[in-house]
Amino acid sequence: MKNDALSQILDALKLRGSIYFHTNFSPPWAVAVPAFGHVARFHMAMRGACWLKVEGYAAPIYLATGDLVVIPHGAAHVLCDELGREAMSVDRVLQETGYTGEGALYFGGPEEEQSCKLFCGHFEFEDGSVHPILDALPPVIHVPNTETLNAHWLETVMRFVASEVRANLPGADAIVHRLTEIIFIQVVRTFVDQEGDRAGCLAAVLNPKLGRSMSRIHSAPEQQWTVETLAREAGMSRTVFAERFTDLVGMTPLAYVTHWRMEKARRDLRDTNLPLIDIAENIGYSSEAAFNRAFKRQFNQTPGQLRRMSLSHTRSATSEL
Repeated sequence: MKNDALSQILDALKLRGSIYFHTNFSPPWAVAVPAFGHVARFHMAMRGACWLKVEGYAAPIYLATGDLVVIPHGAAHVLCDELGREAMSVDRVLQETGYTGEGALYFGGPEEEQSCKLFCGHFEFEDGSVHPILDALPPVIHVPNTETLNAHWLETVMRFVASEVRANLPGADAIVHRLTEIIFIQVVRTFVDQEGDRAGCLAAVLNPKLGRSMSRIHSAPEQQWTVETLAREAGMSRTVFAERFTDLVGMTPLAYVTHWRMEKARRDLRDTNLPLIDIAENIGYSSEAAFNRAFKRQFNQTPGQLRRMSLSHTRSATSEL
């Protein structure tokens, strides 16, 4: 199967999906969810409807049955049956309801026939992950029911997720994680379809030509890439390729090569015991000094400092076991 640019990027960012709970919220109710970094929270209305108000995002969003909303940067938000209600923090809701993680989370009033059933979870990225696609994600992505039904993909996946959550059979957690990752990828595709070039780096990643050149950078960062060779990979003229790449990604093709090389080096420093010179050579640097300079420009610390910090965290975590 072809290793496309989006798959390579999400693997590098260590995307992992997770379901918190499914809800049964009956009027009157309002729940406040705090901000949290390195996650994209999501909610899907499986039955009923509710309002969503995201901090820093002016317009409230009405979620109807079948709607999906993703909050890519983990902003604080409130879910409620009516705008203006005083919201209870989600931690207090869990405490007061005695929710154990099993079954649905029941909260609110007695009118269960008017309840809102939500699936709530998040997509998590590795702490410290940096990539232009993360910056390209908007504050909120709302996928209305009409679009999910037309594509069929979301309804089918979420029904399967629901059945796995309810059944709680062996392997259910792994299945739910994989399925929620699929949801993220499909949401990204839908967002790019809606926004076109306004989706920035995401539009470049999913563009057949630009995505092909990015995939080659990801697969072989050690190659001595030039704008000409990358344009050839994309099947475009040098000038058109350079302009289109820079406009969408927000950096020049060669700046992106350096960015990806440093990201790969960062992962190798944290996840392997390879000597610094080997890591440098694996991404195309014959000089450890040149590698050190490039790495410090991107992360504001040397490779050695990052490795020592990673080792310190590992030892600390081990000592707590």
